[in-house]
Amino acid sequence: MPTPRLILDWSLYRLALLLAAPLIPLRLLWRGRRERGYLQHWGERLGAVDVPTGAIWIHAVSVGEMRAAQPLIAALRAAQPDAPVLLSCMTPTGRATAESLYGSFARIVYLPYDYAWLVRRFLRRAQPRAGILMETELWPNLIHAAARASVPLMLANARLSERSARGYARLPALVRACLQRIAVVAAQTAADAARLAALGARAPQVTGNLKFDIAPPAEQLERGAGWKAGWGGRPVLLAASTREGEEAPLLSAFAGTAAADVLLVLVPRHPQRFDEVARLIEAAGLPYQRRSEGVPLRAESRVLLGDSLGELFAYYAACDVAFVGGSLQPLGGQNLIEAASVGRPVLVGPHTFNFEEATRLAIEAGAALRVGDAAEWMAAALRLLADAPARARMGEAGLAFAARHRGAAARVAGLLRR
Repeated sequence: MPTPRLILDWSLYRLALLLAAPLIPLRLLWRGRRERGYLQHWGERLGAVDVPTGAIWIHAVSVGEMRAAQPLIAALRAAQPDAPVLLSCMTPTGRATAESLYGSFARIVYLPYDYAWLVRRFLRRAQPRAGILMETELWPNLIHAAARASVPLMLANARLSERSARGYARLPALVRACLQRIAVVAAQTAADAARLAALGARAPQVTGNLKFDIAPPAEQLERGAGWKAGWGGRPVLLAASTREGEEAPLLSAFAGTAAADVLLVLVPRHPQRFDEVARLIEAAGLPYQRRSEGVPLRAESRVLLGDSLGELFAYYAACDVAFVGGSLQPLGGQNLIEAASVGRPVLVGPHTFNFEEATRLAIEAGAALRVGDAAEWMAAALRLLADAPARARMGEAGLAFAARHRGAAARVAGLLRR
């Protein structure tokens, strides 16, 4: 019997969906001005999908989650080689990432918006044998429809920061009802499991972070080594996965402090910001070129704008010191495991709450250092560039750190087979 609080929470959620409905096409058109992918496949966002039935269905909202799913998908395909694979996402960059990683064997679509009739339509067409929601994708109507259709759901690689937990707690009865309908919750850390249990998850299991199981692709390591060799032995700083409000102070600190031979490779997190970041580099007065130009690095270039997709491991392999963005501003940080797994010293800013456990463990292992702002980043980076033994120690610590925490994919796949 629904409680009054659950009725209230459902009513508020449905009201929010109702109010948002007229804005959805406007938002897609607006986003499509900068990223053309938002103008495509609108039928899929309404549940009109042509998909195989009886598939293993994995939903990963965007790039990071789609990459994190890679070792799990490999483990599931090894265990069930004849099962079709259906991948859903929400963003064009997530779709592009899925196409590059899984396009040879998986059907890739957009997940419809969380309106009851749309998600019922999606599930009726797909009839998946099981659904895996990556990280923290709690869509009430989708979860409710899956339960009614007898589709077992797993929340895999689940993470929940204190900030996100407070947000979910605003609709406590609705969130509890969602979590109660998820058959298996596989959390990254004990802290994530505790926060999910407090919100209503049934016996969440701690399985570790799937991102530790992602092996750096050999071809990307070779590509990065080739870049580095072609850059004439210049010291290379990488600022990876940077976000709004970070590039300008990083560029200012670099322009005012670094020697002329130091190369800054700047890789924004979101491709729709490539042109914006190019303008910031120009405003800083730094000669630069784009990776997309596909030409050798010019001697006068101080900055290389990494405006390419799917090459992050190559950028890490080409650098001497890596900074992982999303952490100078209160945005929660990005994944530092990839840099550590390539054996590069890692610098992060003060805001890493989305990757709290991995960052803490990397710092404790001696694989990463935390800086307070762009000036501290520049000072720490230059110290490391001048100290090859320190770089080597941090790189070796990063390799050991990444290896020590592998195994999550096998544990999560084991839970799904129960």
